[in-house]
Amino acid sequence: VQLQASGGGLVQAGGSLSLSCAASGRTFSNNSMGWFRQAPGKEREFVAAVSWNGATIYYASSVKGRFTISGENAKNTVYLQMNSLKPEDTAIYYCAADSRSRVLVLNGNLYEYWGQGTLVTVSS
Repeated sequence: VQLQASGGGLVQAGGSLSLSCAASGRTFSNNSMGWFRQAPGKEREFVAAVSWNGATIYYASSVKGRFTISGENAKNTVYLQMNSLKPEDTAIYYCAADSRSRVLVLNGNLYEYWGQGTLVTVSS
């Protein structure tokens, strides 16, 4: 199983970016896909997660209302639309997938597979 994240870049505060995470090797019906981020000198933190059927979604309070997570089963891809970006959103963003739990997984330690990360830089 491989997860390929893409879409990071440099954007000014208030701008938008869209991240993609393509899963290959298997599908994740009824499982979890999540986005996490790690800023320099900080621990990894949860951003958003979605069940593969799209029925359940959860956001970190810091991004709720600004970020939108969605999945496209036909392409085995999960997206993270990031709007109204702030300098504090600067981080490496990682996608993750879990094939074991029947409930939405929010804890990064419980995710089974990880992508390589994509850098998002928001300038002030």
